[in-house]
Amino acid sequence: MESLFGDAYAPQDSKSNLYADIIMPVPIPKMFTYKIPRNFADEIGIGYRVIVQFGLKKVLTGIIAKVHQKAPKEYEAKPILDVLDTFATVNPLQIKFWVWMAEYYCCHIGEVMNAALPSGLKLSSQSKIQLNPSYDSDQSPYPLDAREEIILQALASKKELSYEECEDLLGIKSIQGIIKSLIIKEAILVFEKVMEKYSPKVESRIRLCPPYFSDIKALESLFKELANKPKQEEILLKYLQEIPIYQKPELNIKGLDKKVFTDAGMTGSSIKTLIKNGVLEEYKIIISRFEEMNATEEKIILSTEQDEALQQIKTQFEEKNTLLLHGITGSGKTEIYIQLINEALDSGSQVLLLLPEIALTTHMVSRLRKVFGSKMGVYHSKYSDNERVEVWNGVLSGKFSFVIGVRSSIFLPFDSLGLVIVDEEHESSYKQYDPAPRFQARDAVLMLAWLHQAKTILGSATPSFESYYNSRTKKYGYVFLDKRYGGASLPQYQLSDILVDKKKNLLKLDFTRLMREKIQETLNKQEQVLIFQNRRGYAPYIACDDCGWIPECEHCDVSLTYHQFGEEMRCHYCGFKEKVPRVCPACGSGKLGAVGLGTERIEESLSLLFPEARVARMDLDTTRSKYGYQRLLEEFGAGNIDILVGTQMITKGLDFEKVTLVGILDADRILFFPDFRAGERAFQQITQVAGRAGRREKQGTVIIQTRKPDQAIFGQVISGDYKNFYLQEMAERQRFFYPPFVKIIKISTRHKDYKTAEKAARHLHNLMGDIQVKKILLGPEKGLVGKIKNQYIYESFAKLDKSGNAQAHFKHELQGLLMEMQAHKDFRGTRFVVDVDPY
Repeated sequence: MESLFGDAYAPQDSKSNLYADIIMPVPIPKMFTYKIPRNFADEIGIGYRVIVQFGLKKVLTGIIAKVHQKAPKEYEAKPILDVLDTFATVNPLQIKFWVWMAEYYCCHIGEVMNAALPSGLKLSSQSKIQLNPSYDSDQSPYPLDAREEIILQALASKKELSYEECEDLLGIKSIQGIIKSLIIKEAILVFEKVMEKYSPKVESRIRLCPPYFSDIKALESLFKELANKPKQEEILLKYLQEIPIYQKPELNIKGLDKKVFTDAGMTGSSIKTLIKNGVLEEYKIIISRFEEMNATEEKIILSTEQDEALQQIKTQFEEKNTLLLHGITGSGKTEIYIQLINEALDSGSQVLLLLPEIALTTHMVSRLRKVFGSKMGVYHSKYSDNERVEVWNGVLSGKFSFVIGVRSSIFLPFDSLGLVIVDEEHESSYKQYDPAPRFQARDAVLMLAWLHQAKTILGSATPSFESYYNSRTKKYGYVFLDKRYGGASLPQYQLSDILVDKKKNLLKLDFTRLMREKIQETLNKQEQVLIFQNRRGYAPYIACDDCGWIPECEHCDVSLTYHQFGEEMRCHYCGFKEKVPRVCPACGSGKLGAVGLGTERIEESLSLLFPEARVARMDLDTTRSKYGYQRLLEEFGAGNIDILVGTQMITKGLDFEKVTLVGILDADRILFFPDFRAGERAFQQITQVAGRAGRREKQGTVIIQTRKPDQAIFGQVISGDYKNFYLQEMAERQRFFYPPFVKIIKISTRHKDYKTAEKAARHLHNLMGDIQVKKILLGPEKGLVGKIKNQYIYESFAKLDKSGNAQAHFKHELQGLLMEMQAHKDFRGTRFVVDVDPY
């Protein structure tokens, strides 16, 4: 206990004077101190979940961050109501990580806690009612109506009722008025019933009772008794068929899953009768939600190039804690990862492998499961709450020493990380935009690794400029893999000019002649095609050919996206949707048409151009279900899909032998985007998706459709000239003060009234100008999307000097300014959102 409470702590002397600083899941910039009741003093510690009263009515789950003997001066500490854990759910290193994240990303530690804990570990509270012990119906001056009488009669036989139970009892939709009336009449009390969300998976099992599993004569007598009861006899025979108790009597202890009988059509009533008569025993066990799997794949054999890269990594790790593994697409980075993961696990350390998308986890999990078996856990947002809690508990217990997951897996309760790998480290999906904390997992994981004194590998074929800059300035180690694994050739690129084909009337359904010819050639050879478009939906928008009317969202300052499935238009910001009108609401014209290219429209066009081909698409809409990605990839891998149309998710990590053609439909849309990273992201996306072609002995082909084939970036992508492209872009960034030469912080001001939003943004901007650090302030300007969910948005940007403590000082002062602004009477109801490293 000394490590928890300090050397001076003496439990027998000071149990009545213990306090705990508790992290609460609320957006308030501090922890709250509660008194530890004497009876909890020996069963509480850092990282334990506790139930506390917050305010007058709320009951919340908090996490203990510190235990001490100092009472708060500002308020009287309330007592902790209950302790939920018998061991810590969160460890001290996690709490340090949360504190750092709250400070660095300008948010509250409660918001970090909310993001970190799976919702299955956060309690829910439900309002319930009970009889007031002092209520006497004979003495009460208040008469009761018939519905109130029913409620009180129910409470006389049942100690408590939920609001929902009361509504069901009376057959009404809202019980609030009746509850209020009974409170006024002092007949009932309202309280919060706190419930644990996580529920383990339970399996009902059946086994033979003694003496039948040990005495053959008793079993023979039993069969004679059941001679006229065929259903019960069938159940007993089924059990003995599955559990050969006379050859292996120990199997009876484990018994048989009850589903074995019910799935075979045997009646539950017959099973109940056998249990009642003492023949069978039913019991329950807690089982894992994840299938147990042994490692099956043989040892990985590295190529000469891979082995050299592995040795370089080990050598550089002697001096550097972080290393950039720059390997061209198909160079075999995964095999190197596997070797390093094995070595880390053999040393007793834990390993985290971060991937940017669930699509990648689907493909990588099956590969890595063969190598690591059940010691590997998987953690991503498509898992249910209960599944995520099981992975969390699996890391706590040591069951999972290796975890593969998306950005949220950095919050898992690791206590001895030895190696962290961030694959496709350049990917923008590592950035969380909403809600807070708005963190960049690639950057945050470096702090996590530092806390654990672990090594970090950042892997990519097209590294982010920040990581490449850090490697060139010797902050990171650097290893380059420039050959494809197994001797596979890099793909051949061809540019196809959209405007030239349009002038010659050769453009059909948005596909140039070259693209159509290459797709047909590929299909004729019974090979597969990937078509990439950086957009989901049927088309960007609907427009009227006569008056130019474009449907817009009622709540956001954006046009609605047309989705052919369901014939509806949707807002991808707030979810608003409506049916496509038959005529233009503005002028009455019937000439409404889709403008632009979406994945649905491309899928339809391909089906018309190549009617014999099996076409499918992979985007957010087709992969919403838990196993949506997996099913599509399995179908594609099995050769049941000829052409797969996709958004960014098809650019990453997919490795299919029969894919020999990749088509990029509108490369200009990626390149000409209002973002200083547009060129970098265009290079990355084109290179990544091109890397899916020809990953075996056959050389792949990449067709890029563009209106400007003379753009320098296309030549650099085709030649693989990453270094010169980097140097060219970095010269621009240094000249105009962009990362990695400065730190950017975006401050968004939001309000339902645009004048208030603008006024608040300008006032805050002026106040930020007085912060005494080296900086450049831009704005405030109306946001790129000026309204979302009926909130008008104005944005300011601060470019901060990266040297010294300019960032920390600016953030600290900014937090004070925001508190001052929110207390200002003119700006009540205004929301301020701070986003550190917004791009």
